[in-house]
Amino acid sequence: MRRSPEDFADRELVLIYIAKRLREAQQLEAVLTQAGVDYVVGADRYIGGVIIRRERIGAFFYVLAEAEAAAREIMLRHGFQPFTDPFEAS
Repeated sequence: MRRSPEDFADRELVLIYIAKRLREAQQLEAVLTQAGVDYVVGADRYIGGVIIRRERIGAFFYVLAEAEAAAREIMLRHGFQPFTDPFEAS
């Protein structure tokens, strides 16, 4: 279920997805809500494009750290590729 950042106070939130289109964001919201996952979504900037790179606005989805694994599994089952940090060591 969609929550506000204040609902999570000082708890750690993890970025799980960046939706580049409104329809994509709405579909993911429906999937997470139906699965009973609490999440926060907010607009933010990202760099997109392969040949011509430019700044764009997307919908950034966050969940609590303890719900990350379950949320990623749900996303994969519904055809969403979860965000992976390219700078994070595996």
